[in-house]
Amino acid sequence: MNQEQFIPKSYLKTIEKGSVTWQSPSNIALVKYWGKYGEQLPANPSISFTLTNCRTITELKFWKKETASNTFDFEVYFEGKLSEDFKPKIETFFKRVEKHLPFSKDYKFKIHTQNTFPHSSGIASSASGMSALALCLVDLERLCLLERSREVSLSKEYFNQKASFLARLGSGSACRSIEGDLVVWGEHSEITESSNLFGIKYPFQVHENFKNYQDTILLVDKGEKQVSSSVGHNLMHDHPFSEERFKQANENLSKLIPVLKEGNLSEFIKIVESEALTLHAMMMSSMPYFILMKPNTLEIINKIWSYRNETNSNICFTLDAGANVHVLYPEKEKETVLEFIQDELVAFCQNKQYICDQIGFGAKKV
Repeated sequence: MNQEQFIPKSYLKTIEKGSVTWQSPSNIALVKYWGKYGEQLPANPSISFTLTNCRTITELKFWKKETASNTFDFEVYFEGKLSEDFKPKIETFFKRVEKHLPFSKDYKFKIHTQNTFPHSSGIASSASGMSALALCLVDLERLCLLERSREVSLSKEYFNQKASFLARLGSGSACRSIEGDLVVWGEHSEITESSNLFGIKYPFQVHENFKNYQDTILLVDKGEKQVSSSVGHNLMHDHPFSEERFKQANENLSKLIPVLKEGNLSEFIKIVESEALTLHAMMMSSMPYFILMKPNTLEIINKIWSYRNETNSNICFTLDAGANVHVLYPEKEKETVLEFIQDELVAFCQNKQYICDQIGFGAKKV
């Protein structure tokens, strides 16, 4: 597939002013993406669960500039307060998407955004945030009505693909937040429609065991990470183990296909936990090296392993690029696992805070 499909030729009309609002969820990768090249393209494919409760709500207010200019004109408000911290990242995003959204310099924007979870704490706030903004911009484009291939431009498939494509240019994993419940991003030989340009809904059969899968997020550390994901991705360029890691990710995604079809929970656990630990092993063996796990992260992992051995539960963990622990388990074990979390794991959370979430089905217009 070619990114030129997302470059419009002209618009039929100009909207003078208005606003659009979208909410977009975070996601948690099962097979991890770590390492990129070119313009936000993944070095290996990934697959993720889309979440429900951890989401970003973004309102985009827009009005036509009185005189043309060659600059992006926008303000960002985070949870009601003007935020200068977000401006550089969004400025970079606008520069990357300009040729795909030619109207972006014709408007002044006010971006009002808020999260239902702590920002920059390893719950992929950039994924939900950038996908929500991308959806707002594609919605504005839809209001302007594309002249070329109008039927295609207004289709749900085109809308979601373009939103995912643009979201990727803001944050790689953001392209996996547009749809659900399982999303694949990155070319993989066994998934013919897979693309490096945008995420797609997982196209194969999924066993009932994985329906309504639960994710309880233990907030070990709600502070900002000392090393950003962008820096971590770039360290894969000269990483001594990068090629083997990319090969491993491809193989693990291949292994997941029959696992998801057959409902094999024990094999699912092996792949998911191995992926989480490998992600952090890449961080610890890069140069410069760094550690995002905290002592309480390890305490929780060991508690989960002990509980699983003692009870034959299908509980497991995964980690994103941070200290927080995502506890994954089938819906039928919800009552017993939550009791275990409250009795044994909450003590290791910052201020005893955690978030109960589950698989979701993507973004929604508000």
